[in-house]
Amino acid sequence: MKIMSVNTALGFALFANQKVISRAFSFRHGAVDRSRGYLTRQFSSTAVEADEDTATNEQIDPDALKNIKDPFLVTMRDRGFIFQCTNIKELDEYMTNQATSAYLGFDATADSLHVGSLTQIMILRHLQKSGHRPIVLIGGGTSKVGDPTGKDESRKLMTDDTIQKNTDGISKVFQKFVTFGEGPTDAMMVNNDDWLSSLKYLEFLRDYGTQFTINRMMSFESVKQRMAREAPFSFLEFNYMILQAYDFLELNRRFGVKLQLGGSDQWGNMISGTELARKCDQTQVFALTAPLITTSDGKKMGKSEGGAVWLNADKLSEYDYWQFWRNTGDDDVVRFLKLFTELPLEEIDELAKLEGADINKAKIILADEATTMLHGKECLGPIKETIKSMFTGGGQSTESLPRIFVSAEDLSGDGVKFLDLFTELKLGNSKKEIRRLIQGGGAKVNDEKIQDENGVLTAHDFAGSNEVTLRAGKKRAGVVEMR
Repeated sequence: MKIMSVNTALGFALFANQKVISRAFSFRHGAVDRSRGYLTRQFSSTAVEADEDTATNEQIDPDALKNIKDPFLVTMRDRGFIFQCTNIKELDEYMTNQATSAYLGFDATADSLHVGSLTQIMILRHLQKSGHRPIVLIGGGTSKVGDPTGKDESRKLMTDDTIQKNTDGISKVFQKFVTFGEGPTDAMMVNNDDWLSSLKYLEFLRDYGTQFTINRMMSFESVKQRMAREAPFSFLEFNYMILQAYDFLELNRRFGVKLQLGGSDQWGNMISGTELARKCDQTQVFALTAPLITTSDGKKMGKSEGGAVWLNADKLSEYDYWQFWRNTGDDDVVRFLKLFTELPLEEIDELAKLEGADINKAKIILADEATTMLHGKECLGPIKETIKSMFTGGGQSTESLPRIFVSAEDLSGDGVKFLDLFTELKLGNSKKEIRRLIQGGGAKVNDEKIQDENGVLTAHDFAGSNEVTLRAGKKRAGVVEMR
């Protein structure tokens, strides 16, 4: 009998939706230690099975956290990156005594990562600078399944070509934050498609399916939230946590990886990985999560008025990236300086003393530091010239603004609709939003208000120049260049 691959069998399982009632789950918040500006949280779960050992314990001992010695863990604590950890005392002892391989996974769901992933990328950077080895795991295999965490409905299944295109797009950003090579602390990039796509379904079930219980899987918050929404939860997606757990086991076997890093929404999946390594190979591995970053007004990190804040320059200009950080809320700037820059904490403490309009100085430093890290320091000059041109009336530089191109032929006849140009420059999330912008007098071509929402750009608007600037409000702009 021919054995089907895991992906083929799970594909058939798309039709096997089941509705399950989850068990009760409770947690309690513990003490908050603000002596160094970090948060200690204690959790307890009634859903943990009785035979699970302390590797599944979510509690972080405040004394252990206070007394850690490993430079990486100290940085994580003092800058606000630690949310949950398994056995932090043992992890600290292990990392203090040897260079440790740790990994973070990124599924290929788009052709660029956005700023919501920057917390995890900064963790990898701190890991390497502290003398440990970062491993970037690209989820080429798990992207074929789709992570259900935090989603109201199933992710759209992607073709292999789309996954490869997205993999190529997200891979290049890591080289700006960590150093790859063959040395003991040099980063490496691997793809879980290398082992997941070759698994045989029945063999995988027999070898590893017995290590997971539905009771345990239903206790995880990511599953409970999905079930509470009463949205279809396919068997395909339900297998995601098993595959993520298996990734950890495989990385430990292949590369000696001892630590999985991730966001707190991945905690259940990460715990499954530590348990699988213990049950299958009798080895101890660790999981460490960072809090999911939101702004002070509760908004999810990674979005702006113009849409997603992408990390690839071909998706978002250096200028718009700088402006995103410059527009940080007053209550967020100190926290973001700790998370998204490498400024010394003592310097950040001084910036935290600024009040009133002086807080803008800290925001500019945040924007400069974050933009330099991603795009290089050389882009700051053109950005500052553009700002001077737009907001103080001096200078003429538009070099750092997003730019699109039209031909003289495009501009002949009826011209090109402003709605289409604003959309292509990503100066609005939708044409409906852009129409409202025009109606409210916030859309301009050069310095002239656009009066008609159906208006068009013609060669006349260039007035002898080869470019015009389209403006959406006071802080967003883009260039249309005629070729």
